[in-house]
Amino acid sequence: MRAARYHGPEDVRIEEIESRPLESNELRVDVAACGICGSDLHEYAAGPITVPEEPHPVTGESLPLRLGHEIGGTVAEVGEDVDLAEGTTVAINPIIYCGECRYCDQGDYHLCDSNGFVGLSGAGGGFAEEIVVDAERVVPVPDGVPPELAALVEPFTVGLHAIHQSGLEAGDAVAVFGSGPIGLTVVQAARAAGAGPIFVSEPNDARRELAAECGADVLIDPIEDDPEAQIVDEIGRHADVAFEVAGIEATVNQAIRATKPGGTTVIVSLFEETVAIHPNDLVMKERTLVGTAAFEGGPLSGREFETTIRNIATGDLDPELLVTSRIDLENLVDDGFEQLLADDNEHVKILVRP
Repeated sequence: MRAARYHGPEDVRIEEIESRPLESNELRVDVAACGICGSDLHEYAAGPITVPEEPHPVTGESLPLRLGHEIGGTVAEVGEDVDLAEGTTVAINPIIYCGECRYCDQGDYHLCDSNGFVGLSGAGGGFAEEIVVDAERVVPVPDGVPPELAALVEPFTVGLHAIHQSGLEAGDAVAVFGSGPIGLTVVQAARAAGAGPIFVSEPNDARRELAAECGADVLIDPIEDDPEAQIVDEIGRHADVAFEVAGIEATVNQAIRATKPGGTTVIVSLFEETVAIHPNDLVMKERTLVGTAAFEGGPLSGREFETTIRNIATGDLDPELLVTSRIDLENLVDDGFEQLLADDNEHVKILVRP
């Protein structure tokens, strides 16, 4: 079968590899689509970052590896111990964990000492015609949700988990800094949770407009206006909860200062470089700064994923709004990675079809 393998920076190759037989607890999934994630871009442009150069402690794999962890598809074959019908549409939870450390013992599989992701740490990848995965990673998707949109369950669950980490309550005023793919999932998840008004600060015109389609009430261009001042002007106070989803120093500090005294700022981004904050912005206002890491995994793989899937099925979340292009696997580099890294890029989510 054909699959994309990462050999190093700016070196992703579409190669023919062998399909492997199933073990009793595994499934073979025909990939309908796999989304290009920001972490894939970081690996392509500046990696390896999380892709292991030495054997990963759980998978035992290292460069070169298959890429792709936002995966939707259809069950093509099941192992003898798997009770799931062939033809079922599924999303795949990519969390890799050891099952032996203290965090796995307490059910925090996504915080495992040896954690990783399918499509970044080994165990296959979604930029391929098919993938073989353990049954616990597979979450069924109901009729009415197309298999290729099941690929977006993963990033939308990142947004959902960020909402859970924030302690957000219905009626809270929310500020989101950055409206790339994950920022837009945060906007939609906050709206579904009853938040409002929702402010979005984003310098890109097209992405700012898309945030409005996703449920933002007030759009802020941080090049022209100060987000903190505009939020206070609009509602007479600071936001109850702010989410930083841009991954740069300026937005980290803007998000903190836009949060009310006693409120919570959630860092959703991954960073390539260290950033500086002034601790007094937290101390003097008793703000809480929270990190959020992916979503639940392991034996809990279905819990948050099922909430996302239910909200997609009911229309409370709309993944189609994020999709700006669909490309073939053979064009992954030129029409995918290179397009997303271009200076004039206005894409949000590109789905890759085998």
